[in-house]
Amino acid sequence: MTASGALRLLPWTTADGKPCFLAGDGTGYLSRVADNIEAVQLDMGSDLLAHATHMLDNLKVPNGELRFLACRLVEALTDALRVAESRGARLPVVEHPEDPDPIEPGDGPDQVGDSEPPSPAA
Repeated sequence: MTASGALRLLPWTTADGKPCFLAGDGTGYLSRVADNIEAVQLDMGSDLLAHATHMLDNLKVPNGELRFLACRLVEALTDALRVAESRGARLPVVEHPEDPDPIEPGDGPDQVGDSEPPSPAA
C-alpha cells in the first residue's frame, strides 16, 4: 500500500474509461512508469499552454484550429487534474487541533500602502 494506506490513482484508464489504481509502497516498477507518464503529461500540458498563448496572440487563426486547440487543452487539463488528484490523495493526512483564531472568508494579509487590488492589466 502507499504511505497513506490508499490506492494510487494511475494516469491512465481502462479501455472503457474506468480509473486504474495501484496498491503498493510507491517504489515498484509500475509506480515508476506512472511517475514518468505523469511527468510527460504535465510537460505536454505546459508545451500546449505555451502554444495556445502564441496562437491566441494571432487574430487570424481559423476557428477550426482554435477548436482543435480547445480540445487538446481539455485533454491536457484532464490529465493535470488527474495527476493532482492522484498526488493529493497520497499526501499524509495531518490532524490539526481546533484553531482558536480561524481564518474567515475575506481575511487576508495586512497590506501596506495602497489597499486597491492590482488591475488585471498589471
